[in-house]
Amino acid sequence: MALKKEPEKHVNHERWLVSYADFITLLFAVFVVLYAMGQSDKKKVEEVMQSLKESFGMVNSGAPAPKVNVIPSKSIAIIPALKPELSIAPTGRQRSGMAKARAEEKDFRQIKTSVEAYLIKRGAQNKVSLEITRRGLTVSLKEAGFFDSGQATIKPEAYELINTIAEIMTQYNNPLRLEGHTDNVPISTAQFPSNWELSTARATNGLKYLLKNFDVEPDKISATGYAEFRPIADNTTVEGRAKNRRVDLVMLSGDAERGEP
Repeated sequence: MALKKEPEKHVNHERWLVSYADFITLLFAVFVVLYAMGQSDKKKVEEVMQSLKESFGMVNSGAPAPKVNVIPSKSIAIIPALKPELSIAPTGRQRSGMAKARAEEKDFRQIKTSVEAYLIKRGAQNKVSLEITRRGLTVSLKEAGFFDSGQATIKPEAYELINTIAEIMTQYNNPLRLEGHTDNVPISTAQFPSNWELSTARATNGLKYLLKNFDVEPDKISATGYAEFRPIADNTTVEGRAKNRRVDLVMLSGDAERGEP
C-alpha cells in the first residue's frame, strides 16, 4: 500500500516584512536621536533617550540605565565632580594624604564652569561671580549672600555655597587669598571703627572657616582688607555699592604666587 505524500507546505512570501519592520523601527530611532542632538534643551534630549531605552528594553528595574551621550562633547570641558548635598558645616579638616596638583589656566576654566553650573542649579548666580585674570581665579562672595550689613560673621545659610566652592578649590595646592572689600559708606561702631576693620574681619573669618573645615595648609592661605579703596563698580549708585561689598576668594596662579611676599 503506497504512503500518502504530505502536501508541500506553502512558502510564506511575507517573512521579509519582519526584517523590514525591524529596519524601519531602527531607522526611526536614528532619526529621533539625530533630531534630539540638534536641540539645545538638554533636559528634553535626556527624556527622549530615556524613552527610547525603555522602548528597546535597555532599562531593567534592578539597575540604573547606562548614560548615553547624545550631545557632542567637543566644546564641553571636563569639570570636577560637584557634591551639592554637603553638610551645613563640615566636622573637622580631613587630610587626604595625597599630593595635590597645581591648578593651571585650563583648571581655572574647568572650576569656573563647574561652580557656575552649580550656582545656576541653586539659583544663586546673583550671590557669587567668578573671573579669571592674570592673578588666577577670583570668586567674589557678595555681601548680601554671606554677611549681614555691617557684620563680619558668615550667615549659617551661606555655609552650603561656601562648602561647595571650597571643596572644589582646595583639591589643588595653589595659594588662596581672601580679600575683604566694602563700599565708601563710612562705618563707625565699637566693633568696627572703620571700613578697614570690617573688610579685614570678614576676610579673616573666611580664612578661619577654611582652615578649620578644609584641607588647607596655613602657609598657603592669607587674608587682607582693602576697605573701599579697590572698587569694581561706581560707588555713586546703589547697584555699584552692592557690587563693591564683597569678599574675594582668589586662587593664585603661578605668576601671581611668585609676586607674593
